Amino acid sequence: MRRHIYRSLFSFLLLFSLLYTSIPIKAYAEEKIYRSVVTQTKQIALTFDDGPHPRLTHEILEILDKYNVKATFFMVGVNVVNYPQAAKEVLERGHEVGNHTYSHYHMRGLNEEALNDELGKCEDALEELCEYRPHLFRPPEGAVTEYVRHCSEGGDYTLVLWSLDTRDWEEKNTARIVQTVLENIQPGDIVLMHDYIGTESKTPEALEILLSKLLEKGYEPVTVSRLLGIC
Repeated sequence: MRRHIYRSLFSFLLLFSLLYTSIPIKAYAEEKIYRSVVTQTKQIALTFDDGPHPRLTHEILEILDKYNVKATFFMVGVNVVNYPQAAKEVLERGHEVGNHTYSHYHMRGLNEEALNDELGKCEDALEELCEYRPHLFRPPEGAVTEYVRHCSEGGDYTLVLWSLDTRDWEEKNTARIVQTVLENIQPGDIVLMHDYIGTESKTPEALEILLSKLLEKGYEPVTVSRLLGIC
């Protein structure tokens, strides 16, 4: 009798554990937040934040064209307004553009109304200057607050973060940027880089080396939407 009770209790606890641990996974999927994907191929997505920049963006586009690779650029609205030709060039060359807010404020300091304004102003800048409406959203610093979730759902955005940070925004050694990627890259990764850095940027130089080596290893860089299968 006691053994039967123990078995019943164990079964109940096992079932409860399985149900409980499945809840965050389901919620994560419903919120459409992506850091990477599970894939049977060697596809990855290269992403560039904070641009466009009048020089760096063009240099990066030239390298991507050289290797026939398409990427995703998460643009800041004020930079789109200041450098519209650089933003247009990204789209003209067939790359994807996502919303990275208008001013790149810290997300945790914004309420829902302010965040909606940030998203809307970036959308308007891209639509007015480039005739483009983004459907991907990456919050600055990857901060996913309650308001970020609400605003992205209301605007029908897919939230995109990253699984591999090159830290090119702070690293001034090209070899270390390359090493960080090559030692950690996995199929399905979303890689974070930047096409607007306030100080000297090693991103173009690192990208040139990385694309050559990644292609040699059989990786296929694609846009985020293609990686996620939503394009």
